[in-house]
Amino acid sequence: MGVVIDTQLVETPAGAARITWHRAARARIVLALSHGAGGGIEARDLQAIARALPARRVSVALVEQPWRVAGKKVAPAPKTLDVGWRGLWPALADQGLPVVAGGRSAGARVACRTAAELGAHAVLALSFPLHPPGRPEKSRADELLGAGVPTLVVQGGNDPFGRPGEFPDGEYQVVEVPFGDHGFAIPKHASLGQNDALGIITEGVAQWVDAL
Repeated sequence: MGVVIDTQLVETPAGAARITWHRAARARIVLALSHGAGGGIEARDLQAIARALPARRVSVALVEQPWRVAGKKVAPAPKTLDVGWRGLWPALADQGLPVVAGGRSAGARVACRTAAELGAHAVLALSFPLHPPGRPEKSRADELLGAGVPTLVVQGGNDPFGRPGEFPDGEYQVVEVPFGDHGFAIPKHASLGQNDALGIITEGVAQWVDAL
């Protein structure tokens, strides 16, 4: 099945956002993924998912928040990120398909905070930043636990923002990427290769989406 890639600018109250569509033939669901506060949609996990999921009839929408489109290097406050996400949501929902909200790091937090109000079908949280590095007492677990829809967390085994064993019990699933850091980078000395790690991510996400 072929993949059509195109871009769409969407005006939001926070400025213009951009969606890069990786459209599946006969798509049955849309998976919308935004980036973190320190990077863009070129992140290895986002790109791997965008390459792999359309073959499973999942159209992947990689979302760039207005601050990234405007060329800024520092993300705004969480409330502003939520404003941008809410503003572009109609462009995702206009496809007439269920929409899974998601993202990595700060993008995962946005998806969790807004899922219920926007009517998201589910949430995919990549590298959810459970707490700032070295500050486990500053937990953001309430955002994850409050998503209110089926949720999958994909987390690196060595993520300083929260290792899988630190996450509280809750109504969500977890896929661990052994040895992975916050960007799912794998150390050279590890028994797992970088491509193997990306395979764990894409297959874990694909199986979860299939089961929704």
